[in-house]
Amino acid sequence: MAALLATLLTGFGIGAGLIFAFAGLGHWRHRRLLVGVVGNYRLLLDGLIAPVAGLLPWGEMAIGLALVMAPFAAGVGRAGALAGGGLLLLFGWAMAVNLRRGRGFIDCGCGHAELRQPLSWMLVARNLVLALPLLAFAALGPVLPDGMALIAAMVAGLAVWLGYHLFNALAALQSSPLSASLHPIRLPTRR
Repeated sequence: MAALLATLLTGFGIGAGLIFAFAGLGHWRHRRLLVGVVGNYRLLLDGLIAPVAGLLPWGEMAIGLALVMAPFAAGVGRAGALAGGGLLLLFGWAMAVNLRRGRGFIDCGCGHAELRQPLSWMLVARNLVLALPLLAFAALGPVLPDGMALIAAMVAGLAVWLGYHLFNALAALQSSPLSASLHPIRLPTRR
């Protein structure tokens, strides 16, 4: 049972690593927009916005690489899991603060330009759901799986990564103007 849990947590770590790595790449590609996204949260002093926005993509890519490498370097994976879980909790806290301030209209910054989505409690919950297994992964320490356990961890990681993208796409679609066009058309009833 412990080996199964370790393999699942390692797989989750791999999936979260892919999420962080690709988020970091996306943020780096759109780094000029990222300054505005970070600034929109209104949680940092003006002088800190640009440096934080400049470092964020590199930090995300480093966390992603550490998590993907976890099956081969346990210490690196543990550090990546702790940093990733902490960053997700920080992002969730930033969203919650802005929701409490009535600023749910700002873009979360967690999707692509075509998947812009306003802040919501669902996104805060998503970050919590992603952070908790990472923190458990950091606490228990990644195992160094081999053979079928490594393949299972990699497949689980891909499933986590794809599930995350599906969740983000559906959440973005739900809050987009296209949402109304996806509901079935109801014809007026005749009496």
